Amino acid sequence: MIAKLTGKLDSSGDGWAVVDVGGVGYQVFCSGRTLAQLPGPGEPVSLLIDTVVREDHIHLYGFESEGERAWFRLLQTVQGVGARVALGLLTVLAADELAQAIAAGDRPPLTRASGVGPKLADRILAELKDKMPVGAALVPAAMGSGAGVAAGAPAADAISALVNLGYRQTEAHGAVVAAAQGLGAEAPVAALIRAGLRELAQ
Repeated sequence: MIAKLTGKLDSSGDGWAVVDVGGVGYQVFCSGRTLAQLPGPGEPVSLLIDTVVREDHIHLYGFESEGERAWFRLLQTVQGVGARVALGLLTVLAADELAQAIAAGDRPPLTRASGVGPKLADRILAELKDKMPVGAALVPAAMGSGAGVAAGAPAADAISALVNLGYRQTEAHGAVVAAAQGLGAEAPVAALIRAGLRELAQ
């Protein structure tokens, strides 16, 4: 199975890109968010890949981050969400924004994606409220413009600590988001944990 492609961008279009790896062109389907970050034709490019094999085709889906790929996989565990809808969600919402919307039970951001109506959005919220994909960035959108929080950063450590205390991951994530809004992105772990516990106690 192909897990990563590194080469040069050959071309791109609506929902796809072709990556030239040693003279072989691989068509990769991507979210609009990933496509917007691609370089120009002929420039070096590297994408994480999810390979989907069906009886009648093999499709490659490309992602700029492990968090985006993890959400792509998790979203498709919800009935009614296929690859196209998952990419649509990841086009309108970054991985951290999607995590925040699900943690908060916030339907409107999900319905901005093509193919996601109120009923499907509610199903996504209900089925994923206690789940976070492995490798997804647990990054409060309120904590910056956001490229993400690396492992070991205060926000990620605070979330991990709250989970270890017995809170669900989505609860912990939401509490740290709220704490960070008041304390700022550079707040130390201990302060985020204390403020997060106060949020959870409300």
